[in-house]
Amino acid sequence: MGFDVTQHAGAEPTPPEERAAFYFDFSSPDAYLAAERVIQTLPFAAEWIPIRASRAWDDGFRCAQERDIARLEIERVAAARTLQNLRWPPPFDSELALRAATYAKQIGRVVAFGLAAFRQAYAGGADLGDTDVVLIAASACEMHPRAVLQAIERDAVGRVLDEATALAVARGVVSCPTVWTPQETLLEGDAALDTVSAP
Repeated sequence: MGFDVTQHAGAEPTPPEERAAFYFDFSSPDAYLAAERVIQTLPFAAEWIPIRASRAWDDGFRCAQERDIARLEIERVAAARTLQNLRWPPPFDSELALRAATYAKQIGRVVAFGLAAFRQAYAGGADLGDTDVVLIAASACEMHPRAVLQAIERDAVGRVLDEATALAVARGVVSCPTVWTPQETLLEGDAALDTVSAP
């Protein structure tokens, strides 16, 4: 028996179920710390979503001394978790890597690419504004270099990144990393992962 569309013509479409989201930007070393443990720490699944943070991480500090204190704390946390020793990258524009991550999300490889790119930056000290560095991260998760190069130039990929950022802002996200839940909970920063409980 065939499917009778007349039985469903007046039915309201069922909205897609909202999932928790892990919002990140490669410009944030705190997001690197969170990325390394968010899957194991959260008692629920969260979709990894790259967004443009409102500002570069270093711009949030009033002076070099304050920045250095923050860096020392991040290094301390990384060491306590037995992550690789941090190697600080030069200041970089994360746009290129975010576009690549957006493409990786479209093909189901955002977690693998995200971790590879974060490690290139904060364990390798590499500049994610450099196309070659982004391609190295992509190759680590079997993303073809030519496909990545084409994707990061596409307007459609930029629009998806715009839309993801706009939705994050509408949900109240003001910094990265942040975990958002459908219950409207916001877990801001790596340390907030320690406060989460099962829904």
